[in-house]
Amino acid sequence: MRVLIDGLDLSGKTTLTAALATELAARGRTVAKHKGFLADRHPGRRALKKLPLVRQPDSTLVTTAYLTAGYLVDSLLTRTAAPEPPGTVLIQDGYVDRTVAFGMAGGPYLSAALALRWPRLFAPFDLAVYLTAPAEVRRNRLGARETPDAVDIRGVEDTRFADTFNAMLTCGMGRRHDRLLVLDTSVHQPEEMAATIATTLLALPAPKTVRLPGVLEHAA
Repeated sequence: MRVLIDGLDLSGKTTLTAALATELAARGRTVAKHKGFLADRHPGRRALKKLPLVRQPDSTLVTTAYLTAGYLVDSLLTRTAAPEPPGTVLIQDGYVDRTVAFGMAGGPYLSAALALRWPRLFAPFDLAVYLTAPAEVRRNRLGARETPDAVDIRGVEDTRFADTFNAMLTCGMGRRHDRLLVLDTSVHQPEEMAATIATTLLALPAPKTVRLPGVLEHAA
């Protein structure tokens, strides 16, 4: 099983990833937390790391490179060989979804628009969880971050950028996943969200609608 945790920076991805790993382990599941490409032997990993990822929202070159040589290749590799051992729940902290959303919010760039048109070209997840939080909440989190980067700051200060990013996730890239939850991390505690996500994930296959106050419901 694969579950994706994604969303705008400072929305609480890393915190929820850790809470979900703890929750699933408590339920007797083998868990692997992961970032980056799914394929262990991705041929473009080293070359792409040389590109300044922090500039991706402002660069059609970086966006296109990651979407084509990065995530499109990763999708082909993971469709032929599972990257995780059988029985493992893989919790992915960010994936192609944010790359496309940044490319549309910062551009829009052609490669991001094409990816949005055909999102199922990229590797899907059994459950995708997109996180949101009001700008004021994220601003407070920004103040507590030791080394914020330009993307962190822009996501807080540029309302249009943040709104476009969230729309591209929920109404665009989310279409390729089996199930999708959108959670407001200013409303729910990480442990509460982790319990809901774990229950939803481990109940698959199940009805595609999960109700929780403060949660937007989407069906793939």
